[in-house]
Amino acid sequence: MAETRPRLLIVGLDRYTLDACVRLGVDAVVVCGASGWDDGLMNVPPELTVLRVDDQSSAEAVLMGLRRAGLGAGDFDAVHTSDEYSMVTAGMVARQLGVPGLDPETAVRFRDKSLQKAAVHGAGLPAARCVVIEDVYSVSGLPELPFAPAVLKPVAGAATALTTSVRSIGELRARSEEYRRNRTGQRTFVLEEHVVGDEWFVDGLVFEGELLFLAVGAYGDPCLTAIESGRALWLRHFDPCEESRVYEKARGLVGPALDALGLRDGAFHMELFHDGPSGTLTFGECAARRGGALVHEQVQAKFGVNIAECAVQIALGRRPEIDAKVSPDVFGGCYLPGRAGTLLGCPTPEELVALEQVRFARIEHPVGTHFAAGAVHTSQRIGQVMVVAASVEQLTGRFEEVRRWFDERLWVLPDGLTTRGRRDFQRDWRPDADFGDTLWR
Repeated sequence: MAETRPRLLIVGLDRYTLDACVRLGVDAVVVCGASGWDDGLMNVPPELTVLRVDDQSSAEAVLMGLRRAGLGAGDFDAVHTSDEYSMVTAGMVARQLGVPGLDPETAVRFRDKSLQKAAVHGAGLPAARCVVIEDVYSVSGLPELPFAPAVLKPVAGAATALTTSVRSIGELRARSEEYRRNRTGQRTFVLEEHVVGDEWFVDGLVFEGELLFLAVGAYGDPCLTAIESGRALWLRHFDPCEESRVYEKARGLVGPALDALGLRDGAFHMELFHDGPSGTLTFGECAARRGGALVHEQVQAKFGVNIAECAVQIALGRRPEIDAKVSPDVFGGCYLPGRAGTLLGCPTPEELVALEQVRFARIEHPVGTHFAAGAVHTSQRIGQVMVVAASVEQLTGRFEEVRRWFDERLWVLPDGLTTRGRRDFQRDWRPDADFGDTLWR
């Protein structure tokens, strides 16, 4: 009798999760919302089944889509997602189907930053104090900041979007007015105590409550600092041999924090703040999925571990066999920022990978994409590159060289030009073409 292939319901598109299903022989139905489908950067392999819905983060939309497709409780062995905004939805759908998945109550703790801080504080672990602002459009109930400086952020946001520093009640009120004027969709925010220090991140895997693997890295600048300064975000991983003290310190906080949050199975991405002078480590945030940017690619290059594949195995109740092989090289990723205006052209991933020390490149936006002035979240970029180097100093130097090379070959039509200005731009963009209106003879 042929062995029955495992069946997985995946909520959201994730290239490495889908690839893992194909390689592991998992039959998967992939729930795809309208925004992911329209983006078109990630396609579902032909071996898997696509289930189109309006909004993959809506339990209603997902359950209606399953019903329309004639799918129900007996059609899946588990539910899995790596989409930040679909965590609670995936948990609710798993409970409805009666199959394994992230517990909805646990998912809520990983999405709501105030509940997250409360759980960590309750376990006696260091974390920033915070208060909830139920409606950021109205902050008149706060006569003064509860702590200053403070960080204002959505209670369930991601990618540092709508996250700002506020140093006085006047700045908070100004930000409130701005969000009200712009009709910001997210309105429940938290006001957090500002924590000083370098920003570390930890990506790892847990199975039945046991921490199987963790990779610790650091951002070149804390994410909020990078946004406010306009500098391109970059990140690299620490070496567990040469920088073993980092791993010892991180492990001492990561395990207890995961216990406090209730994550027993799956991948996680945790952010911590390390104060160099005092040596203290403070909990920042944690997501019940692997990190974004090029975290997956860096972990696979540095440690030889495919986090997405392990997460699929864990979702199916299997303990992954992890045989980490640490490379002595330094691996890091950096963003390739754009400029305000409309993208007309840029180097291809193939051209970027042909550059010395560049091991991977991704261009995330097609021609015609419009970029506003100034960065507003950490996902605002044209693409990303992963670089390998012999030292951190060499890594950061190469980042600068690659970004400069990319920017010199980047064509962006600036906003606000007159028609004459656009004609001048066109002559520079296409010096080989003559668009002039000459006299016919």
